[in-house]
Amino acid sequence: MLENSIVMVTIILVINIVYVSFFTIRMILTLKGQRYLAALISTVEVVIYVVGLGLVLDNLDQIQNLIAYALGYGIGVIVGMKIEEKLALGYITVNVITAEDDRNLPKVLREKGYGVTNWLAQGLEGNRQSMQILTPRKHELRLYQTIKEIDPKAFIIVYEAKSIHGGFWVKAVKKGKLGD
Repeated sequence: MLENSIVMVTIILVINIVYVSFFTIRMILTLKGQRYLAALISTVEVVIYVVGLGLVLDNLDQIQNLIAYALGYGIGVIVGMKIEEKLALGYITVNVITAEDDRNLPKVLREKGYGVTNWLAQGLEGNRQSMQILTPRKHELRLYQTIKEIDPKAFIIVYEAKSIHGGFWVKAVKKGKLGD
């Protein structure tokens, strides 16, 4: 009896971790405009959901099954987020404000393959250099590291770019030619 209970709890836990991970990934794909892949994942997701929920509903007298279901849901959210971090889908726009006299930063970033648009700006403490940089999310941490190595006091703001169009840089990025 105890072995069947442990097996049932384990199955419910794993099913819900997988279900919620799929759910999280599907939502992200939907937000990124990947509708066909999101639809495919949702087909698998709903089958997993029905099986897992069915196991819990068929055994409502076993509180450990409900606890496993809830615990699996929470773990699934974390697993789904970790998977999304590894996939790093999409692009980000990074706005950087740095001291005006640090004109080397745009050059270094361009040499590494980033698309950089820069201009002079005026801040509370005087002249500044402002930059707008577009990069795939998978290069986000490397970009931050490069910026902080050159100017540890740089002010950085990041936005998610929903779509991009035009410019010389877009073709290179889509072909995977962003330098290291």
